[in-house]
Amino acid sequence: MSTTVMTDDMTQTQSNLGPLAIIGALFFIFGFVTWQNGALVPYLQIVCQLTDTEALLVAVTFYFAFTLMALPSASILEKIGYKNGMAVGLLILVVGFLAYIPAASSQEFGLFLLAQFIIGSGLTLLQTAANPYVVKIGPSESAAVRIMFMGLMNKGAGVIAPLAFTAVVLGDMTGITAVSVAAMVEPEKSAMITQLSEGLINPYIGMAVVFIVIAALLKASSLPELPNVNTHEEDLDNGNGKSKTSIMHFPSLVLGAITIFVYVGTEVIAGDTIGLFASNLGVANATSLTSYTMAFMLIGYTLGIALIPRFINQEKALIASAISGLIFSMFIVFSSTESYMVSEVLWGWTGIPTLPDTITFIALLGLSNALVWPAVWPLALEGLGKFTSKGSALLIMGISGGALLPLIYGMLSESIDGQSAYWMVVPIYGFILFYAIKGHKMKSWK
Repeated sequence: MSTTVMTDDMTQTQSNLGPLAIIGALFFIFGFVTWQNGALVPYLQIVCQLTDTEALLVAVTFYFAFTLMALPSASILEKIGYKNGMAVGLLILVVGFLAYIPAASSQEFGLFLLAQFIIGSGLTLLQTAANPYVVKIGPSESAAVRIMFMGLMNKGAGVIAPLAFTAVVLGDMTGITAVSVAAMVEPEKSAMITQLSEGLINPYIGMAVVFIVIAALLKASSLPELPNVNTHEEDLDNGNGKSKTSIMHFPSLVLGAITIFVYVGTEVIAGDTIGLFASNLGVANATSLTSYTMAFMLIGYTLGIALIPRFINQEKALIASAISGLIFSMFIVFSSTESYMVSEVLWGWTGIPTLPDTITFIALLGLSNALVWPAVWPLALEGLGKFTSKGSALLIMGISGGALLPLIYGMLSESIDGQSAYWMVVPIYGFILFYAIKGHKMKSWK
């Protein structure tokens, strides 16, 4: 390599560091806002006196916004650009945060759901704008590594968010669970619910102020505008001389979108129901338990960055993720809710609070889930050519799995029980395994 080429590469790398740092900060914000839901679900169950299914509507409404607002977000970006779009997305988040004030004051669950939808809409616009930067800001061959680094930022925030929520919102009321509140008598119970509800107001005002500042800083930043996706790529050939005319002609993409759908649903189940299930068991500090799931996801991302592609490829990583998910799912269903042996062995020696075995295996699903997203995307988009942008949109639509599957879990938990309801994730990991072994290789439906 000539000195000139090496210098150009170094200059390009240095010029990308600033934009990557900005996008990394945005992914941290995505994670903080998204995984705060894991604390909100059991919290609002207490405040609004909800069933499991009703409480999970907090997550359902949030993820439903991704499906409903994806196309409008794309239209907004076409008109005002990616950088301005991200600033607008941050301001939409501010509106959602402020909507928590009347919701908390009235303890009206419908207002909480409206606030969640607004926040989800803001994140949809942010995600639609930010994700292309991860791919376009550097060499295509290192895109997977950039995705995993952004995942570290996202899930790192997922560790912090429930802990911060518990510390700031609950304060000296830590240890409050659905079981302990249900055991209270009036008027003590009403007073506790009012205190919990009002505890949301100041933190959400604070977040609104912070995000206004972030939007202003983003608008003034040196983040370059992203050009429109090239729509003049050559048509692909399906191997028998006929040009493909629809994304539905790509089985690997369609099956990949289904994989994203079930994966996101399972990721949300692992992150958002762990606190709900634990609260119903009477486990202390249930609102912070999403941090355990996110911590294992961070471990998974770290392993992925270290191992892919040096030692294993994306396909083998996806196979390992699916198999471990199947194993952990079975242990969730059959392990004890009273034994703490597994967590005592894994981290009890560190001084970190231990968990019942069943809860521990829910958290371990974070390890199984970590590499699914970064592995599926390149496998599903491979060879799409001019259909790449539409294929990406189809995969984004798969995020709606986070709206539907947790709701199904809630219904199952009420009709059978919370632990047995986790049976539903077993066939999900089975499908992910199918996609890893065969689905992503399918070039036609015949």
